Amino acid sequence: MKYIFIALAALFTCIASFAQQPVSHDSTYLMQDSVLIPTKSGIDISAVIVRKKVNISPLPVVLFYTTYYQGAGDAVFARRSADKDYVGVVAYTRGVRTDLARYMPFEHEGTDVYDIIDWISKQPWCDGKVAMFGGSYTGYAQWATVKNIHPALKTIVPQVAVMPGYDFPMENNVPLSHLLGWSNDNIYKNKPLSRSLPFDYFNSGIAYNKMDSLAGIQNPIFQNWLAHPAYDQYWKSMVPTPAEYSKINIPVLTTTGYYDGSQIGALEYFRQHNRYNKNANHYLVIGPYDHWGAQRRPSKNLMGYDIDSVAEVSMMDLAYDWLDYILKNKPKPVLLKDKVNFQVMGTNRWTHVPALQNVSNDTFTFYLDGEVLAVKKPSAKKANHQTVDFVDRENQHNYFTPEIIFDTLDASNGLIFTSAPFTNEFLINGSFAGNLFTTINKKDMDISLALYELRPDGKYFFLTRYVGRASYAKNNAIRQLLSPGKKESIPFANTRFVSKKVSAGSRLVILLNINKHPFEIINYGSGKPVAEETLQDAGEPLKIKWHNDSYIKIPVWKINEKVH
Repeated sequence: MKYIFIALAALFTCIASFAQQPVSHDSTYLMQDSVLIPTKSGIDISAVIVRKKVNISPLPVVLFYTTYYQGAGDAVFARRSADKDYVGVVAYTRGVRTDLARYMPFEHEGTDVYDIIDWISKQPWCDGKVAMFGGSYTGYAQWATVKNIHPALKTIVPQVAVMPGYDFPMENNVPLSHLLGWSNDNIYKNKPLSRSLPFDYFNSGIAYNKMDSLAGIQNPIFQNWLAHPAYDQYWKSMVPTPAEYSKINIPVLTTTGYYDGSQIGALEYFRQHNRYNKNANHYLVIGPYDHWGAQRRPSKNLMGYDIDSVAEVSMMDLAYDWLDYILKNKPKPVLLKDKVNFQVMGTNRWTHVPALQNVSNDTFTFYLDGEVLAVKKPSAKKANHQTVDFVDRENQHNYFTPEIIFDTLDASNGLIFTSAPFTNEFLINGSFAGNLFTTINKKDMDISLALYELRPDGKYFFLTRYVGRASYAKNNAIRQLLSPGKKESIPFANTRFVSKKVSAGSRLVILLNINKHPFEIINYGSGKPVAEETLQDAGEPLKIKWHNDSYIKIPVWKINEKVH
């Protein structure tokens, strides 16, 4: 009974609040700001609602659910929907614009958004149909929502959707560099972190989980995330289970990019949905886009690379074309010729296939032998030796690619492996994988593995990168420390999809390294929780043998085979 009273009280509060909200006097729009939408938890959600005044009949509603509050400009998302003859709603994460003490990122979207949709569906301006679109955290929220689909929800368009614990705030169990800054800047709206903070962390050798103290601002989100270094149940509970994926029967459109930081999560949702629901009505669009370009309008020049003209597709326009297709029975977007649609860099064309397994027709295997990417498994057992002295703060093992195309490759104390020139052109299509065999004198390490094309003109073209923690390589949910002095296997497969034509005369290059620089967490290899390690745990230098039976596998499409 207490639960019912709380829900009713919240409802009445919402009705009163809605009636008291200021209404825009714009001649085109009817806009209501700071509307409080009730949830069964008794905690109201702040929202903005925009309609065109000429639309007096009920319409489908497009919900943009976000964790970011940027001010009055946020209403643009709702106005854009209103301009396309929908009702536009922007709703904010629990606590945002109300009471940040209630804010808990990722933890309540599955229930809160259901209640938001339920409320929307009962309003007189709603025709009973609701859709969701948007990227990053907003993309994640849509997947949390379909764990239990409200009957009014007819489609979702998760763009560049993060998967909590899987690709944000850590990737392959390695915390991302902006782990502290994300909540400090975007949520708490604190004074921006000092630019010297990463260097202060690096030079002082303090534990990574003391970064907020070093900045002078305690950050509970930062601390909570670091307390879950494994992909454990805390993270897994936020996204659909296999049984829930099997029941997602509404149409879905996913967009992401080859250089999107959230691509790994976006593609994992796509894979899991198709794995557990054989009839999934799910389309994927991926091209040469970064995190922004894959949800808005892509830049013609991406990090120094001029994208092909056919790739200049507005993902925002595509999203609304999709919504019109589903909600208004308009034609399906012409780009969606099949379930998987990807732009092959360097060919000025899109390719369309029915499933991810159809993107390649062959696999190139290369062994990391000496300084060579060898096509045959070496008959003689050898190893490359690498030493990383964590105590030495004068030298860094840095990974940084500000541009896609550049003249020289800085090994930065890493190892470089180069293939022979290719006699025929081919396409790299898909995500590279492999297995590293190594012997080290410590219990753990964070590995960086970057893939490049070395073109005939001598320029390097950055393709993709893997970063991962060795102790989680076999199981991202359970830490398995390495045994010092024992040859270990470190498999990896969770890398970004990329598609590009590789010209005859080009080579492939791998840069293998260990993280040791100010901008990412340092794993000292002691076996303690990495976020708690300090420079005192570094001990002797990390000594690595990279055995030459280590290999990478690169999915390709041979040009002499017909492409769909």
